[in-house]
Amino acid sequence: MITLDSITRSFGSTTVLHDLSFTIEAGRMTGFVGSNGSGKTTTMRIILGVLAADSGRITVDGHDITPAHRSAIGYMPEERGLYPKMPIIDQLVYLARFHGLSRSTARRRGLELLEQLDLVGEPSDTLESVSLGNQQKVQIAAALIHQPQALVLDEPFSGLDPAAVERTLDVLKGFASTGAPVLFSSHQLDLVERLVDDIVIINRGRLVATGSTDELRRLRSRAEWTLQGGEDMAWVRDLPDIDVIELDGSWVRFAASHSDAAEAVLREALTRGSVSSFAPHHLPLNRLFQEVTQS
Repeated sequence: MITLDSITRSFGSTTVLHDLSFTIEAGRMTGFVGSNGSGKTTTMRIILGVLAADSGRITVDGHDITPAHRSAIGYMPEERGLYPKMPIIDQLVYLARFHGLSRSTARRRGLELLEQLDLVGEPSDTLESVSLGNQQKVQIAAALIHQPQALVLDEPFSGLDPAAVERTLDVLKGFASTGAPVLFSSHQLDLVERLVDDIVIINRGRLVATGSTDELRRLRSRAEWTLQGGEDMAWVRDLPDIDVIELDGSWVRFAASHSDAAEAVLREALTRGSVSSFAPHHLPLNRLFQEVTQS
């Protein structure tokens, strides 16, 4: 478990992180979400020790983070930092050797990762000779090559096609299932929603929401329902304590101030004819993000 406690960082007269606190739980995938310039990359660099915080504390399982802890974190920066003219497998071995792996173990580990990530090309190919999506796979393999105890990934899905995304999701879920904490940032909120156990949302360097997606929906949003009936649902607009959000003939999505009001809509619909579906509507993460960053 990695915990950030009241992390503050400024560049000159501009404060980019304001008393930022959150926890990356062991064995859980934590999505780190914020607009461009919100402070995500700065936060990741402070966790890794690339930058120092002006104030605050980072702990690992309750103890102050050390260089040994940081060395055991697999990190993937948003900017590609590998050697374009070096064979892919050679640079994975080169990076693994820095962490004490033998050459044979590093090569075996590298080949396994490239197979898991479904690299299109040969391990002996140079990085610059493969597509941008495959270069991204190599970046992910580089973060995992030394069998880290935690992962910090900055936009790991950038440039990946849908099939490659699925492969990467499987690999990352498998890593988290070993009990390791995983933090990753992404602007692809649909992927974040599918993958994460927990989410951290920051805006202009300040924490605005943290918790599981279900917890955030309960805390930050009005309850919504959808109803599919057998007739035009325009009458729902006239009911008390109901706010119609979307209406399309016999289908309606509405917010209710309390569950009794929602049940009253269902009862009224049943008196008017058939009802084919009635269910809570789960707020998509992109709308949740808009809510918490604009409030």
